[in-house]
Amino acid sequence: MLLYFTGSMIMYEPTMECVTDFFAGGILRQLPVSSSNPVFMKASSLLREPCSDREQCRQDLVKDYRRLFSPEGPRLAMPLASLYTGSILKNTMPADPGEFYDSYGWNARKKYNVPGDHLGIELLFLTVLIEKLMQFDDEPCRFEMKREIRRFISTHLMPWIQGWNDNVQTFAGTGYYKGIGILLVACVEDLDGIFSDQGRLL
Repeated sequence: MLLYFTGSMIMYEPTMECVTDFFAGGILRQLPVSSSNPVFMKASSLLREPCSDREQCRQDLVKDYRRLFSPEGPRLAMPLASLYTGSILKNTMPADPGEFYDSYGWNARKKYNVPGDHLGIELLFLTVLIEKLMQFDDEPCRFEMKREIRRFISTHLMPWIQGWNDNVQTFAGTGYYKGIGILLVACVEDLDGIFSDQGRLL
């Protein structure tokens, strides 16, 4: 649920329904999710701040979205891997996530009007991999799927998500978007750790 929520918040301009359900309505404060990761705890504290004026919250979130992520805005923290990995990897070509998507026959990304290396698309595909893992009863299959999940995380998320989050922390005007950036880093770190423990049951 956290991956769906955060992915949608960086792919789409926030609506009043989003503000009502997730911020003003308190769903974030009620999520049965915990982590010993201090990065996760920092994100939780930001995202659980009360929102007393829903319209003002929505306006603030929309303003942030347009500044940070909208192609029509100043693009201060565009969530595209290709904008970060080249400099991080010493100008080497970033890996194409499309090859990973195609290997699983995942065509759903084509209905979204964003590039395949958009963070929202990568998070959506990550949820697809996790759902596949949950369907397996056979332990060797689960073992291999865990390896695939970690391979996707290490190849397509780890190399750039912290650099993207640094931009979010610098340019976001709301604690909510700062929290979302931190939360994504924490989720990726936690998932990588969970799937590295091959004996852990999920």
